[in-house]
Amino acid sequence: MYSNFIPSEFVRSVFHISPELLKDKGIKAIITDLDNTLVEWDRPDATPKLIEWFASIKAAGIQVTIVSNNNELRVKSFADPLGIPFIFKARKPLGKAFLQALSIMSVKREEVVVIGDQLLTDVFGGNRLKLHTILVIPVAKSDGVVTKFNRMVERRIFSYLDKKGQVTWEEEA
Repeated sequence: MYSNFIPSEFVRSVFHISPELLKDKGIKAIITDLDNTLVEWDRPDATPKLIEWFASIKAAGIQVTIVSNNNELRVKSFADPLGIPFIFKARKPLGKAFLQALSIMSVKREEVVVIGDQLLTDVFGGNRLKLHTILVIPVAKSDGVVTKFNRMVERRIFSYLDKKGQVTWEEEA
């Protein structure tokens, strides 16, 4: 059961995910979370650095779809200016939104990575569908109410995995 919470990879941020490395792995598409993965949960727009990262991903021919549990207004106002397709109220970790994203991008499971900052939604949801998952450190130290609860549960999961020797990365302070 706990193996579903172990990401395929762990990196500090999306900026440590290069299009070249993705292409070398045969990746053609990214399913990414929005809040605390790409920007702080309370930041309305992409940062210039993030816009640059998206441009490099697009230039490499890699598609992106944002899959978020947040509401339509939040996700649409972030994604539309960037021209990125999105799914809101995704109900992650349930699989429907992940499968919908695969369909939108017309890619196979082995051609996609899921990027997110939460074990309980992004990693668990992606792993259940046998997708390659990448866990990033949350962009902000603060979270909304539901996410605060999730973080509490995540700390227990990390602790268990660490005791079992299954955490293969150093957690940031």
